[in-house]
Amino acid sequence: METAEVFSFIKDFGFPVVLSWFLLVRMENKLAGLTDVIGELSCNIAAMRGDVAKK
Repeated sequence: METAEVFSFIKDFGFPVVLSWFLLVRMENKLAGLTDVIGELSCNIAAMRGDVAKK
């Protein structure tokens, strides 16, 4: 994305909206990875308790 495009978005939508969008896009992959790890942790805890077989 070029600088001119960024300034155009800021002019059209406002700085807080553009900043929020930018941060959400950057964090999307990290949040998806965190969701996967939490799911795996949940399965491991259940396996340790003996509730279900570990995958």
